[in-house]
Amino acid sequence: MHYLHTMIRVTDPDATIRFFEVLGLREVRRMENEKGRFTLIFLAADEDMNAPGERAKAEVELTYNWPNEGGTGETYTGGRNFGHLAYRVGDIYATCQRLIDAGYTINRPPRDGHMAFVRTPDNISIELLQDGVLEPAEPWVSMPNVGEW
Repeated sequence: MHYLHTMIRVTDPDATIRFFEVLGLREVRRMENEKGRFTLIFLAADEDMNAPGERAKAEVELTYNWPNEGGTGETYTGGRNFGHLAYRVGDIYATCQRLIDAGYTINRPPRDGHMAFVRTPDNISIELLQDGVLEPAEPWVSMPNVGEW
């Protein structure tokens, strides 16, 4: 058995793709279904890619349900049954700085040099975990939590 992907529903695919690109994921395939009125977009990190033509080892599936004919799209709220997606990163400080520079809020800064949380445009919580050990450093040590994570 092999893990394939986690699916999250999104209201703005382009905004969500931009967010994940800042994290280091990229679109690896897309499926449009006119009859079902939805789009599936699969993202993966380069480190999870297999040989060309093969699916990645692990992916995030973005599901976009098209608005109805009146133009009204779906809205999503978080549930307690889903916690977060987690990614190991090579430099948590650099990753968090890239996210801040791109306009995203770090909800739980990496004060310990090990763990941080940020949210996607649709409010999905993303945990970032340092690969290895980084010493706690400013400005991260002094940064407060913001909102929920």
